[in-house]
Amino acid sequence: MKEQTKILHSIPVDPLTGAISTPIYQTSTFVQDEPGIHKGFDYSRTNNPTRKALEDLIATLENGAQGFAFASGLSAIDAVVKLLSAGDEILAVDDIYGGAFRLFTQVYTRLGITVKFCDTTNAENVFNQISEKTKLVWVESPTNPTLKISDIEAIAKIAKANGSLLCVDNTFASPVSQKPIHLGADIVVHSATKYLGGHSDLISGLVITKNDALGEKIKFIQNASGAVLAPFDSWLVIRGIETLDLRVKQHAENAYKVARFLSSNPFIKNVYFPGLSSHANFEIARKQMKYPGGIVSFDLVQDDKNRAKSIATHTAYFKLAESLGGVKSLLCIPAEMTHKSIPAEIRNQNGVTDSLIRLSIGLEDADDLIADLEQAINFAFSTENQPIKSLKEFYVTK
Repeated sequence: MKEQTKILHSIPVDPLTGAISTPIYQTSTFVQDEPGIHKGFDYSRTNNPTRKALEDLIATLENGAQGFAFASGLSAIDAVVKLLSAGDEILAVDDIYGGAFRLFTQVYTRLGITVKFCDTTNAENVFNQISEKTKLVWVESPTNPTLKISDIEAIAKIAKANGSLLCVDNTFASPVSQKPIHLGADIVVHSATKYLGGHSDLISGLVITKNDALGEKIKFIQNASGAVLAPFDSWLVIRGIETLDLRVKQHAENAYKVARFLSSNPFIKNVYFPGLSSHANFEIARKQMKYPGGIVSFDLVQDDKNRAKSIATHTAYFKLAESLGGVKSLLCIPAEMTHKSIPAEIRNQNGVTDSLIRLSIGLEDADDLIADLEQAINFAFSTENQPIKSLKEFYVTK
């Protein structure tokens, strides 16, 4: 069965009514026949039919045993870290999402959990830094925002030999492009806000476990902590997933064209995109990913934040905003936005310069996106040009 067919037919027809669209059970509680005797649901924090449909769907797509839906990507990450105890250690990828960095270093270190960071693109670094205290290895692949790729299968073997759990943040790849559990991961997390939802209209996080034993632990934490996804938002994620394979494929095709353009632009120093053969981890990406993703990051020949801001504020189709993975193209300056909580020296060490711009490539025509970037870059490096307010004006004046 092909991926798109699997997606559509993993969403069951409603057995009660025959509805082909998953019903939204917008209810807080469920009537019981007797105390403890009910139809599988008693309270929507504990379980809800709409949320369960999403959780079963994402478990199927990730080849996992169980799935769990949370109110945000960070609450999903939080649930995984709550598997640990004081004295345990996390070994995490160095080029990490700013929100995860903040959670690990400013919340859980105060509770007795230590965190070490390393460049996981070389599995030997993981082998050399893992210790008997390491209970969780945390990998993003691709990373946010410099799109580093780690060999998940190799790291999984190291983690298993050490008795550590491996959790992979699969947000940038999505389950149609990469299946970490198949590669040996124990846990997968998603910010479903991004590609899974796909339309920039919800906040959500997902956790998928490799086996039922881990699933029961996450289920307990989900119910005990209570950061569950609402029924309507669960339905929105399901609706987004219905077109996931089609969207991710087109995002990747557009991103490849944009990355090729940026690679030839004289004002651009580095282009980060796993689909380019020049990418440092190209071979690993090609081995474990079906599509190279829809994110392209680049920095300028001069590490000039003012020019970066000029580019970011003079595009017509790319909108300046945090988040990614939606049908409309977005861009941001991570050092000023998504990764501002990470100290500057650590950001720079990991390649997150002041001039780094992250593009979330949408589903517009790639030629229009390229023209938009070209005029914004040209303006930023010119002292004479006036701002071009629209691509229509760009085409007229070119």
